[in-house]
Amino acid sequence: MVELHSVVGVLVIAVNVVAALIGLVYYVRHREPARKYLHLVALGQVVVVAQAAVGLLLLAGDFRAPDKLHYVYGGVALAAILSPWMYAPPSARKRLLWFVCASAVAAALGARGYMTGS
Repeated sequence: MVELHSVVGVLVIAVNVVAALIGLVYYVRHREPARKYLHLVALGQVVVVAQAAVGLLLLAGDFRAPDKLHYVYGGVALAAILSPWMYAPPSARKRLLWFVCASAVAAALGARGYMTGS
């Protein structure tokens, strides 16, 4: 189960970095995001939720991270991907920027969490 948590952690980082970079290109070029990009953002959010779920299962099985900061990074990453759904403005361009930033924050926190978990 710990190996699964590590693999999903790498997926969190990779998918969210790609989503943030592609979204940034759309934002800078003033383009409407393609439907495939929206699916990529959703996939990034799903892997963050899956990572949190596996982490909770590990906690239930009495596995603990060596550094307590690991839990903070996971919780804040989860909050970061949920924030655009609640706080992003109705403007499509600004909303895109919120999702780009949320993906970037989730990737950064995933990387930090990966470092504190091993």
